[in-house]
Amino acid sequence: MARPARDETAARALRPRIRPGKITKIEDSKVGQLLTLLDHSGVPQQLEAMLQGRPGPAGVRPRTVLAGLLLAACFTGKATVAEAWRILHFRLEPRARTWLGIPHEPPATARESIAASRRLYRGFDRITTLLDPARCNRRSRLPLDIADAYADAWKVPSGKQAAERLQHLANQLVLSPVRLAQQRGYLRGWRGDVGVDATAIPVLADPDRERAGTASVEITAGWHHSAGADEGTFGYSASFVVAAHRRPAGEGTGKPLAYPQLCVGLVLDTPTVRTGRNAVTALTQLAELGLPAGTCAADRAYTGCAPENFQIPVRRLGYRLALDYKTENRGKQGSWRGALLVDGSLACPHMPTALAQAAQGAKDETVRIPSEELQQAVEERVPYFLKTKQSPDARGAIRLQCPAAGPSPSVNCARRDGLRPRKPRSPKPPPTVVNLADNRSRAAHPAARPTVQLPADEWLTLPPAEELPAVCGKSDITVPANAYGDRLVAKFRQDDHYLTAAWTASYKPIRSHNEGIHGRLKSGEIDIGNPKHRPAPGQVAQTLLVAILVTAGNLDILETWLYQRTGTHLTATDYTAAPTPRGPHTVRTESTGRPPPLPD
Repeated sequence: MARPARDETAARALRPRIRPGKITKIEDSKVGQLLTLLDHSGVPQQLEAMLQGRPGPAGVRPRTVLAGLLLAACFTGKATVAEAWRILHFRLEPRARTWLGIPHEPPATARESIAASRRLYRGFDRITTLLDPARCNRRSRLPLDIADAYADAWKVPSGKQAAERLQHLANQLVLSPVRLAQQRGYLRGWRGDVGVDATAIPVLADPDRERAGTASVEITAGWHHSAGADEGTFGYSASFVVAAHRRPAGEGTGKPLAYPQLCVGLVLDTPTVRTGRNAVTALTQLAELGLPAGTCAADRAYTGCAPENFQIPVRRLGYRLALDYKTENRGKQGSWRGALLVDGSLACPHMPTALAQAAQGAKDETVRIPSEELQQAVEERVPYFLKTKQSPDARGAIRLQCPAAGPSPSVNCARRDGLRPRKPRSPKPPPTVVNLADNRSRAAHPAARPTVQLPADEWLTLPPAEELPAVCGKSDITVPANAYGDRLVAKFRQDDHYLTAAWTASYKPIRSHNEGIHGRLKSGEIDIGNPKHRPAPGQVAQTLLVAILVTAGNLDILETWLYQRTGTHLTATDYTAAPTPRGPHTVRTESTGRPPPLPD
């Protein structure tokens, strides 16, 4: 029986609207490529395995829901269920509809459109309900005490485990284009340098209303304060890990080969919560791909983390650290086995006080554009820093030695010569004639090296080796990643000397790559900073939608890079190269959906 006309009119007002004149068909080849990439990420298979046995109607499969959202992100720049519905039911060819289980004919009436859209919404709702440790009403404000109870559910062990599973699944989506680029050899020129930074992800919901006693719809959101910004942004923080490279610091270092500067890690969380751990989560998942580990540059938000949450695990993953410091943390920072910790580097215990305190209390403006006096002091204190005797091992421990030791000492020290006098050569070599026109010959002469000023009573009587600091009495010292509980050394130590040319060549270019990926993903068609492009509420929904948008952004970066380098595009063979990942959260089960065949 035909429904009354007024009911049909009401249905048309409720359903997602179709924009006349903009229903263009999407080629089967592009749908097949994106669906193959999605299948190789392993996320649809894991979601369908976890949904087995749950009550309620099955609805639309997770594979179809995620494919619709990814298609919407690639072709419209929005990760909304409404755009996914329009694409799945009105813009696909019959062959692609078969791959996704979509009816061959689009909805003919308004009520059929409503039914199709609601099935898709239910399919997305099943995914978010599955991954949410404390599902609640996301459409109305809750009282503050009730909302706090739901928010606390994320902090208990079961909630942390659910959050880790969510972050792992989202990062698998982001890494799928990275795995594709790795398999095709496009990352051969990348040396493993990464930049870690957090950016604000605003939401449509308003913050809590203290006077009314009601919480925000986004119960786990908070205020993200960017560096230098007076006002915060209400929403979430997204920790990005971006592929970057250092700038050549000297002659002969070589220019890095070209590679696509992709986002190689993403974790979305409440602002100021688990800042360091979220970066480690992304770096750990990146390490599973077997890519090289270079320098990891991070701003002061990560320097301020507890060392067991960021610095120690990052070193154990094989990364070198390039850090910046707050004003109150510059200068002398601590000591280890008698060696001074000066601006993140261990130095001779008798480094001149003026050099050790050259950056003491320096403002940020002074550090960004150092004065000539500061630059000169930074260069003059380099010879006093300990020298690397052995690079970090698998546990992140490094061996350092006195700057006056070894075949190429950088300072003269009477204490070192008294404890371990250098054996004269036999027969005695003739006096060396120094070529004053040769910079290298002049620098190698002992007279050109600074001399360590020892205490006055030590020039006549040298104390026993056991009474001296370990850095002086032993041939070398070992500095483990955790520094045996010395939090200052574990927290502030870095591998390049602060404010030197080597540090500048590492820190500043990598940090600029972070800002570049933020600008690229927060502008243009794909704008993750626009909450209208991902309106679904809740941390689970926001995490998945941001991950889908970043995945689409990574594909755009890879396509653009390949076209600029070779004038070609990614083909179906490229998309079938990446294998399905296997990780700690991977559910090993038979695939519930066959990937589409290669387009003809």
